[in-house]
Amino acid sequence: MLSHYYTVKEYGEHEIIIQKSRFIAHVKRVETEAAAQEFIQEIKKKHWNATHNCSAYLIGEHDQIQKANDDGEPSGTAGVPILEVLKKRNLKDTVVVVTRYFGGIKLGAGGLIRAYGKSTSEGLDAVGIVERKLTQVVHVKIDYTWLGKIEKELRASEHKIKEILYLDTVEIETFVNNHLVESFRDWMIELTNGQCTLHQGETVYLEESIS
Repeated sequence: MLSHYYTVKEYGEHEIIIQKSRFIAHVKRVETEAAAQEFIQEIKKKHWNATHNCSAYLIGEHDQIQKANDDGEPSGTAGVPILEVLKKRNLKDTVVVVTRYFGGIKLGAGGLIRAYGKSTSEGLDAVGIVERKLTQVVHVKIDYTWLGKIEKELRASEHKIKEILYLDTVEIETFVNNHLVESFRDWMIELTNGQCTLHQGETVYLEESIS
């Protein structure tokens, strides 16, 4: 599993007008090629009367699944520019479909490349990008007398509290970046003078919005 990577916040769309043509970027997070293809077909069905529904997707930890489709535009002027934007943004598990309604003015090959690239870029900005960091959920059990101090320290740190369970003792579930688990344990032990017990829970990706 990757320690961190960038992807989009679920689904969104954004429309721009270039030389009277409408370009609508549809953006979605997907984790399989089947899901990407299904999304592309959904957009094609929704915009069945559009001039073109061009698409591209980038899937997998090592970008092992890549595909671009010009859907009738001159070869290399639509799907590839969409894919190139995804690569430049270092995005993973992302599919984009750009729907075009022709407005009567031909853009030429260079104009099309710029238009599809611009539509994709603005669509990604509109939807937003997140960074997903691989974290370990660490359970910290302490006596109630330590709660105020530990909670204050955690909220002032880079670690995020998942949940606080108020039982016979207090259990604080905290997201800790994988490479910081050992130092986190040492820190908790130091703060409580050794009066805490810790155990590691599940490994999960924590999302943080970056745009």
